[in-house]
Amino acid sequence: MTGQEKNLFTAKANVLKALAHPTRLWMAEQLEQGEMCVCEFVDKIDADFSTISKHLSVLKQAGIVADDKRGKQVYYTLKVPCVMNFMHCVEEVLANNAKTQAELLK
Repeated sequence: MTGQEKNLFTAKANVLKALAHPTRLWMAEQLEQGEMCVCEFVDKIDADFSTISKHLSVLKQAGIVADDKRGKQVYYTLKVPCVMNFMHCVEEVLANNAKTQAELLK
């Protein structure tokens, strides 16, 4: 692997690491429906404001979400909606794994 390839794969791994948490995956899925403010996440998740803000910060640093401050509220959107295509691929992997396990139990 060349140095340039290593840098590229490191960058890809960082994006995947940002998504590698159930809460952040859920947040990305919620944002697929449209923008949300931090307060809306607080209402939907059993977590405090600072925890939610940290999760959103990780997603923002990875380039997955964008934020827009309006007065005292911060609204988030998916910066790259194609990330949900990857999530659908993950769901296919899970379905395939379940099918394989079911076949093994026969």
